[in-house]
Amino acid sequence: MTFNIETERLLLREMRDEDLDGLFTLDSNPNVHKYLGNRPIKTKAEAQKVIDSVKQQYKQRGIGRFTVIEKATGNFVGWSGLRLNTEYNMNGFTTYYDIGYRLIEDYWGKGYATESGKAAAKYAFEVLNLKRLYATTHIDNQASHNALLKIGLHYLNDFYFPPEKMTLRWYKINNPKL
Repeated sequence: MTFNIETERLLLREMRDEDLDGLFTLDSNPNVHKYLGNRPIKTKAEAQKVIDSVKQQYKQRGIGRFTVIEKATGNFVGWSGLRLNTEYNMNGFTTYYDIGYRLIEDYWGKGYATESGKAAAKYAFEVLNLKRLYATTHIDNQASHNALLKIGLHYLNDFYFPPEKMTLRWYKINNPKL
C-alpha cells in the first residue's frame, strides 16, 4: 500500500523499515511519552515491532499511521494520520477511526501536528469517505488539545481510561460532505 500526501512543508507516506532510526529516536524519548503512560521504548527491536504492526494494519485494515517527513530537509519528523481502533474500549467505543500524531521533540511547536492532522482528516473524508474521526489526548496535554481543535475536531468530554489509569479528553470531527 502506498500513500503520498503532500502539504506545504510535509510529506506523509506509508511507514517503512527505513524509518527505524527515526521511530526509535521518537519513542525512546521520555518527554514524548510524558502523556502516553511514561513508557518510552528502550530498543530498536521495539521500534521495529511498531513498524511491523503499522504495516500489518495497512494490509488488514487498509489504513494505518503515516510517516511524516519534513520536505525541506528529508528528515523523519514522526508519524501522523489514521488508525482503525479495534483493540480498546475508548470512552464506550470499540471500533472507530482515530486521528493522531506523535512528533520528535525537536519538531514541537512548529505547527506540524496541525498541518499533518489536517491532511490526514482530508484524506479520511475525501479519499476514504469516512463519516467521522475521533481522537484522544491526556487531560494535561494542552499542546495536543490545541492541535486537535485547530485540525477541526470538537472537544466532547473527559473520561477515565482504566487500562492506563489516566483521564483523557475525547474529540470528534464529522465528514463535512456527508
